[in-house]
Amino acid sequence: MKIAFVGAGNVAYHLAQALDKNGHQITDVYSRNITHAKALSQKLYDAKPTNQLDFRHSTADIFFISLPDDVLQVILNSITFPENITIMHTSGTVAMDIFENKSFSHYGVFYPLQTFSKFATLDIKKTPICIEASDENTEKLLEKIAFSICENVAFYDSNDRKILHLAAVFACNFTNHLYAISYDLLEQNGLSFELLKPLIEATTQKALSVSHPKIAQTGPANRKDFSTIQNHLELLKQHPTMTNLYKLLSENIIKIQ
Repeated sequence: MKIAFVGAGNVAYHLAQALDKNGHQITDVYSRNITHAKALSQKLYDAKPTNQLDFRHSTADIFFISLPDDVLQVILNSITFPENITIMHTSGTVAMDIFENKSFSHYGVFYPLQTFSKFATLDIKKTPICIEASDENTEKLLEKIAFSICENVAFYDSNDRKILHLAAVFACNFTNHLYAISYDLLEQNGLSFELLKPLIEATTQKALSVSHPKIAQTGPANRKDFSTIQNHLELLKQHPTMTNLYKLLSENIIKIQ
């Protein structure tokens, strides 16, 4: 397949390379910042970097729109495509109908349910790729592309994909933010985050090994150990944001046990 990427961020960085390594030709890489487009293109076999939105002369058959959600509509209103292309976006929250009334005959969604960072190595083979398509032929095409780079392909409509994305924010983004808070708390007191790494690994493995993560819950809130909770709040009295977050999470753990 000849594929163009509109976007050169974290998702495009990993998807384009995975597709390139598995027999697809990445023809074009767009970024508003040409330096970003060039950086990704250099990791691909024969991709052309560009910061222009005129793709009338592109040889790509398929366009991946891999951009922040809040600029997708703006770009779609500004970009010029070749005729008879298939277009898809990689967002977890934007509905597929963003492509309706845009003169596209074939369109869809190709959403990898994963956390992407350019600095982190990722084996995409185990990543679930959630696809949705405007028609049966496009669905088969997206399925073929997805299976060329991974082993886990699933079909979800726009509403289900939004729920998946919301759950992923809790499981990934919020969890990582709590790691960052823990790091700062330790550093401010001359302690090392390295001490928590075995605990983080064990917590993750335990949560994945039981039928419901709630079963694996431990800690003072789970035990209703209000004395320890109060001691922790005393330690946090100079940190109002951490205090509020600690209270909110503790109260919710107590409530759902």
